Amino acid sequence: MDSQELQKLKNKFDIIGNDPALNRALETAVAIAPTNLTVLITGESGVGKENIPKIIHQNSLRKSGKYLAVNCGAIPEGTINAELFGHEKGSFTGAIAERKGYFEVADGGTLFLDEIGELPKDTQAMLLRVLQDGEFIKVGSSKVEKTDVRVIAATNINLMHAVSTGKFREDLFYRLNAVQITMPSLRERKDDIYLLFRKFSSDFSERYGMRKVNLTHDAIAMLRDYRWPGNIRQLKNAAESLTALESTSISGDEHRIEIDTETLSKYIPKDDPNALPALVSAPQSSMSSDDKQMIVKALLDLKQEVDRLKSIVASNTIKQAEPQIQEPEEVEWQEPEHKEEPQENRTLSIQEIEKENIARALEKFGGNRKLAAEALGISERTLYRRLKNE
Repeated sequence: MDSQELQKLKNKFDIIGNDPALNRALETAVAIAPTNLTVLITGESGVGKENIPKIIHQNSLRKSGKYLAVNCGAIPEGTINAELFGHEKGSFTGAIAERKGYFEVADGGTLFLDEIGELPKDTQAMLLRVLQDGEFIKVGSSKVEKTDVRVIAATNINLMHAVSTGKFREDLFYRLNAVQITMPSLRERKDDIYLLFRKFSSDFSERYGMRKVNLTHDAIAMLRDYRWPGNIRQLKNAAESLTALESTSISGDEHRIEIDTETLSKYIPKDDPNALPALVSAPQSSMSSDDKQMIVKALLDLKQEVDRLKSIVASNTIKQAEPQIQEPEEVEWQEPEHKEEPQENRTLSIQEIEKENIARALEKFGGNRKLAAEALGISERTLYRRLKNE
């Protein structure tokens, strides 16, 4: 692939970076796409392995067929055979009807099996048969069925070590490993780290109408030198958290804010395996991810509301001092560079913030709880629980 074709591919799949190892992985994916070879994608968690099977499928002869992605590690061991290969009615408790498995549904297409190393031993044997002969048997059936599926697998563990310890079948490993594509870790792509940071921060600031974040030279060096054990996923979280908490709404000609090493260090955990990547030390909490996401959104909304109140107070002050200058078109979104503090400051608890945001979302969507939950970034179940507790 030439550089233009490679960049076009990256744009299509929203891939950022120019690292040679990354480019090699993408070029390999395109090169083997027209074949039916089984592919094994390796790399640490959070490096973006999920992009490779999409690229392969879209550039293959199967692109008109179905593409299914299955996280093997997220399916309970007792039901994974039924999920992958289907089951007959009454084959186990809860099997009230016949059900097709992923291999049957994806017939003629591509099946991406993520976290392949988590498969139980009996499921590994069934998978090997599908790869060798294209045959499978549904749970509770004795009938052999056929399927034509291209399998792409991914893992963040060392499968050779798993083979040596007896946790993974050796014959299955070699069957899966017809072509291996390795995605580099973020610490191996140091020149791409700041590019990714700018992308994530810029997207977040545009989504919420906030000033874009620039880093000083020293802060960029700190960003590059950190080991990023969570890879791209961790970097994205850090970029969005920093933008949400350090930036403010766009005001006047101020469209950017500069962040130094002192500020950036708050969002980069210390290289201590026992340290938590948090801004303040706190006891362990059983708070769900939905709860955390809702609180972050509530704090961001509250911050934007305070900025809006400051803008109104400052705008009124300017109007009183210079009544002859009026720019109504800009009042709604522009804020003066120096704002006076609002006369009334509200101190809200987390519960009050959540309640206020829920009420605001329900009002905006005419009481539609599904749309309100999506706007708040939480599940409907969490929204129902919040309403019930009010």
